[in-house]
Amino acid sequence: MSESAPQEEPKRAQENGKEDKERNQKGNEAEEPIQYSQSMSDSSAVGTCSNVTEAAANKKSQDLNLENQPKLSTCSEKESKTRVSKNVVFRKPAKVIFNLDQAAQDSNLEQPWRKNLLERVQARAQAMHQKILDKENLKKEVEKKAEEKLPRDNLAKEWFNTENMALSTRAYLLDKLLPTLVPGMERMLMQVEKKKLLADVDIPTKFDPINHLGEYLMRNNPKYTKDSGLSGYQRVMRDISEDLKIYVPNTTYNRVSKIKEDIKQKREQKEYIKDVKAKVANARKQALQEQFNEWILDPKGMIPMVVIQNVLHEFFQNPDLQLETCCLPVDIADSMKPRLNKTEFTQLVSLHIAGFKSETFEKLLKHLCHCADEFREIIKTDMRRQMFAELFLHCDRGKVGFLDRQRTLALLETFYDQSSKVLRGILRNPRQWPFVEFEEIDLPEFWGDMDNQKHIYEDFDNVLLEMDTLPSEKHVSKTQSKLSTSPEDQHEHYRESSLPQSPPEQQRGATVEQGPNGISTREQEQPEESTGEQELNEESISKKGNYTGSTPEQRPHRESITEQGVPQGTHIKSTAEQGLSKESITTEGQHEGSTTGQGSHGKSTEEQGSRRESKSDLEKPRETMAEQKAHRESQSDQGPHRGSTAEPQSPRETIPEEQQDTGFTSQLSKGSIVGESKTSRESVSFEHTEIPPQEERTQGQPYEELLFISPELQEKTGVSSPEDHLSEPAKKEVQKDKSCEPKSQKIEGKSWTGELLTCNNMQYAKHEDEEQANLIYANSRFADLHSIIRNIQSYKETKGRSAFNGVSFNLLQFVQLLETFVGEDSPLSVSEALTSFFKKGFVETKEEKMSSLEKARQNASQIQRELLLKALFQKWDSDGSGFLDLKEIDELLYTYKEGMEKESMKKAKLHVQFPKLHPGHEVRLSSKQFQKYIELVVSELRGNEEEVLESVVEFLMNSLERSHVESLRNCARQKWLHQIQHAAETSGVSLEPVYTETFKALTQDAEAHGNKKISAHISLLEENLLLPDRGNVLLRNVACTLDDAPFVLKRVLYRDMKGISFTVVDEGKPIHVPQVQHHGNIYFWNHSRKKSDHSGSFLALPLQDAYMRIFGVLAIDTLRDPQKINIFLPHEIRFYQGVANVFSTAYHYVHSREHILHIVITGIGWLYNITPSITAISTYFVEPNSEKDSDYVLRNMMVTGLQGLTEIHKNPPVVFRKTCIFRDFLFKCTDSSEVVLASVCGENHIVVPLRERTGEALGVLDVNIGKRKMLLYREFKDLQKMLKVIQLACSEILGELSGEIKKNYILEIENVGEVQRAGILFFRVMLRELQECLGLLTSSDFVSLLLYDYDPLAEDEAPPDSQSQDLKANIKLVQDILKAIIVFFHPKLQSSDLESWDRCKLYVNQQLVENICDFDPTAMGLEVNLELIVEYIEDHSRIEVWKLGNAAIEYLYHWAHICLALIKLNKKISSAIISPPLPSKTDSYVYAKMPEGSLPGK
Repeated sequence: MSESAPQEEPKRAQENGKEDKERNQKGNEAEEPIQYSQSMSDSSAVGTCSNVTEAAANKKSQDLNLENQPKLSTCSEKESKTRVSKNVVFRKPAKVIFNLDQAAQDSNLEQPWRKNLLERVQARAQAMHQKILDKENLKKEVEKKAEEKLPRDNLAKEWFNTENMALSTRAYLLDKLLPTLVPGMERMLMQVEKKKLLADVDIPTKFDPINHLGEYLMRNNPKYTKDSGLSGYQRVMRDISEDLKIYVPNTTYNRVSKIKEDIKQKREQKEYIKDVKAKVANARKQALQEQFNEWILDPKGMIPMVVIQNVLHEFFQNPDLQLETCCLPVDIADSMKPRLNKTEFTQLVSLHIAGFKSETFEKLLKHLCHCADEFREIIKTDMRRQMFAELFLHCDRGKVGFLDRQRTLALLETFYDQSSKVLRGILRNPRQWPFVEFEEIDLPEFWGDMDNQKHIYEDFDNVLLEMDTLPSEKHVSKTQSKLSTSPEDQHEHYRESSLPQSPPEQQRGATVEQGPNGISTREQEQPEESTGEQELNEESISKKGNYTGSTPEQRPHRESITEQGVPQGTHIKSTAEQGLSKESITTEGQHEGSTTGQGSHGKSTEEQGSRRESKSDLEKPRETMAEQKAHRESQSDQGPHRGSTAEPQSPRETIPEEQQDTGFTSQLSKGSIVGESKTSRESVSFEHTEIPPQEERTQGQPYEELLFISPELQEKTGVSSPEDHLSEPAKKEVQKDKSCEPKSQKIEGKSWTGELLTCNNMQYAKHEDEEQANLIYANSRFADLHSIIRNIQSYKETKGRSAFNGVSFNLLQFVQLLETFVGEDSPLSVSEALTSFFKKGFVETKEEKMSSLEKARQNASQIQRELLLKALFQKWDSDGSGFLDLKEIDELLYTYKEGMEKESMKKAKLHVQFPKLHPGHEVRLSSKQFQKYIELVVSELRGNEEEVLESVVEFLMNSLERSHVESLRNCARQKWLHQIQHAAETSGVSLEPVYTETFKALTQDAEAHGNKKISAHISLLEENLLLPDRGNVLLRNVACTLDDAPFVLKRVLYRDMKGISFTVVDEGKPIHVPQVQHHGNIYFWNHSRKKSDHSGSFLALPLQDAYMRIFGVLAIDTLRDPQKINIFLPHEIRFYQGVANVFSTAYHYVHSREHILHIVITGIGWLYNITPSITAISTYFVEPNSEKDSDYVLRNMMVTGLQGLTEIHKNPPVVFRKTCIFRDFLFKCTDSSEVVLASVCGENHIVVPLRERTGEALGVLDVNIGKRKMLLYREFKDLQKMLKVIQLACSEILGELSGEIKKNYILEIENVGEVQRAGILFFRVMLRELQECLGLLTSSDFVSLLLYDYDPLAEDEAPPDSQSQDLKANIKLVQDILKAIIVFFHPKLQSSDLESWDRCKLYVNQQLVENICDFDPTAMGLEVNLELIVEYIEDHSRIEVWKLGNAAIEYLYHWAHICLALIKLNKKISSAIISPPLPSKTDSYVYAKMPEGSLPGK
């Protein structure tokens, strides 16, 4: 506001005429000589005051001073003018000068006189500098000639002594006295020798040596005599004196010498560091170049730059390293097109890691190696997705863009049933969630089914139970293996024994070092095993046979379930199983990396391929290319820490033809998925394919885990690899040889094409609205609507999401479903078999094809109809009010075809449910209501519906005459209204951006279309709890324009105060006061304003929700406008009504997200108390991307850790798709709106979408289950319950806020408030589900519970055993739960009253069931004996209830805990537990957690 005034004054001055311009020009011309003369005087002053030597040395600084001096003088003159006179006339020229163009200022500074002055000063300085240099050079030449004539006398060096005692005295004498005294002594001695006084001692003489020496010193006083030259002795003495002064402390020479010494040392240190850095940089470049070979490359030998940027970005984001300060930010590319070769790869990485320490660089190398392995899996997954995408296009013969969902699921079920048991161990059961939606599961089955066989993985819980028994059996198996006498006996013994199958999902989290063949090196070296090794070995036991499963720790997040091995010498009978068990038969010369199982034929199987590394592997010390040169001797101790080219790999050996003929290597033939019958497997012929030796390893990589022999079997059967018999040097030599082998550039024998469907999924996503918009653009009948439709399409920013409808799949959903079905561990051959099976089995009849085409046509027609009607509505609503008057619409429609269709249109109105009448007795239609009304009218008219619609739209479009000014105004206003909604969608659940954009839209429109300066504020209704005498409700100002903040913000308006705001609230219509000074009922917030300034207009508009309820007021005034009379025009008032409407939508959008977060927090708190295996749960919301031509982004709202403590961020971080190549499961889930099961860095994730009512994903829940392959079935079912209840609660919240459904208040606590209701909505929905399930139970179900009784006397007589103890525990569980339920409805009962079970049975009747189904735990006046209820149920865990397996007890257990939670929350309704969980303005984050006491235990 304040900045606009000085910008308007020059414009007004220029409009006054030529006289003002001439006066300004004269002022400028008069001012310039003053500036120039001032600069001349300043420059001369600089020249006279400066010393000649300083001028020569500092000529550059003088030039700078001369350049800056005119500017300084000009500024000073302007300041003086402003200070001396405050007249407006003197200020105008200064403003004109200030607004001059920069080029004009530069031209004024570059004058000829200034250029000549600078040239003369520069020439003079150069001449003076040259004289000084010549003088110094001449002096040096004279000294050099003197040294040649008089040689140096080194005898004077004896004076140099740095002893501290006489150091200062010696330095003084050498400097002041000795240079004159020593030559004097020399002259005196020469005279003595010349007169031979030493020889004739007794002869008296007149020569006095003392007088002679004194005369010499007086004649040669250095202060008064000119230097006639130095002797060689004096020259050396002078040098000695200079050297000795350095050692005298606290002198200038000493300080200067120290400074020079420090500078010298620092220079040497810098040079040394520079050399070391250069060597380190070269070593790092070599390591990076070697590491580049570990990546899989495109056909040109390059790798996408975005992949490497993602690797660096992920490494820099590691909070443990804290690399934000020492690394450059990574600007990630937007596409896969930029590629890097080896040199460019090295340069890119080196550029970002220049300041890394050696330890950090080693971690980076390990991270690069790990990501290289991850990238292989990404390419493999992408190959699978491309395969499924091509399958979709093949099955979609009608090119309608979708396939039938039920037919797809039926084919998956058939494929699953016909697969072998080995293959079913990897595939996921398509009859279970997430393939089947929650709504498709019956309530009794969903809540009461406890059959472990219905897990998504077959026999998951049973295998896990068997694994728990292995530690006790391990010692026995070791003893048996030691007592075995021959390998044949051992082999026969363990062929007959039944070993449990190795579960792929079991991960104990133990981390021990393993050797290259997957066997723990500690186990090889030490006779006794540690507990960590036992936990590892528990997971590697496979079923009977020589060919056993893999060790899960080799690949903790890509395990596969293996079946019993096939006896050697026989062929595999199921070709689907062949794809999982491809192997190469090696000769007896086995090497490290292979595990030999000696069978009847003496053959061995070789473990091949690479495994993806888990997060635990990343933390281990993994070898890199740079480390191999220095640490190869310790490779055998470090184990298979893979991730570099130093990974131990076995050299290829040629397979003899005889072994190839009898081997197991083959490929899946077409239609080879054959079911396994109960009695025997049917033999299926397959095409035998020979594998060349160089490709054999690549093709065998995905299947080696099925053939790997676990450490337990090696110990039990006595099987050992030939490497065990090698010496340690031999083992190291083998490792050295294998470390030089490069990784294969093929994945299961297939080369990478260089493209990734994962990064280019937008090309497969079909955007029907864009296609229909293009068709409208091509139709000239709707030319007036083209620009509006383009704006509508540009405002649609959240693109790329597919809506789930439960009937059909589009391409992305189909691909994601099949990828979820086959899993990430399955080889590509399984996907190929599934593709072949689908191509044969997916057959549509002619009627189905026609039905699909008709459905696609109707869908396209519906989208086109919505675009046309929405554009027509915006053209009609030129003021952006957001509604149209029904009367005006009817008047125009009745003129269609000259009124011939008037009667048909009146019939259509009988089927329309119009909204409520507004206070002005008018019916207003919103955009959606207008579309429905026109569609009903068209349906009553004669003719083809599509043609009639186009005709009606064309008629209405041509009947609406809008000027060009109105069209431009409408376009600008629609843009401002869109920015308000956009601010809500990108705010991260915050209202501050919404307030900002709302006031920005109001002020911009007032300036552009009303020529006003306005003030505005928003006040919201609140319940008046402190002063109820002043009214039940109050209006609190929550936001206002910046200038009014000190007077308006956070102020409260009561009903007994002046003002028209409460009138607006009561009547529900806007009130416009043209002149507030004459109204008498206006409350002015700024009491310091004079009454004479109370002039302007005031407008108050109601803020309404979807149910037309008033929740606040938007107030706008023109009190700050300088014009005394400035009323609001009708088109302005209508626009302000549109702003209020859009603000209401944005306000409730933000609050809906707040409520959803509150529901999720409640649900997570419930789940964490009964599911201990979940590591973390992250919640994301979908937001539009601010960048153009891009899809959405994800905002991480909160994270729940191990302790159930939820951290909610104030500024939630944003996740982009381009930064998630290695963690794309979040975007896969959002794209398809389907559940995604993914494994990244050894951690498994269950990613679930939170869907809007339209089926699109509004958010994502990322459930991290850690190292486990999957949750137990009990935990898996509890997770499903939590997700279903959250989705139902979210759907209810969204439907209520949008007005689609009416609010349903079931519990009394829901009437307290919206925020409190969101806090208990999760429990309310779950309570209703449980009550419905209990209502479906029969009387026999409750009678069976009453039979749980036992005789204490009989129990004392019988000896206790495990079965009787379990029975006793079950009886106590059933009785305690039933007693707790009885106490809910009979609070006066005591524990002594319920000791008799026969008496308790009397309370279990039909009336009890009805009370349970109608019970409201939050009802007023409810009396409940909480202590007694908790006493009965607190000692019983969730596991006990699950093991009992009774559906009625399951329902009652959850019902009791939900009721307890609601009762406790009702008592704490004013505490922070129910308050909004979002952080305040001053917090960076906030923690939220549900009370543990109200939830079931683990």
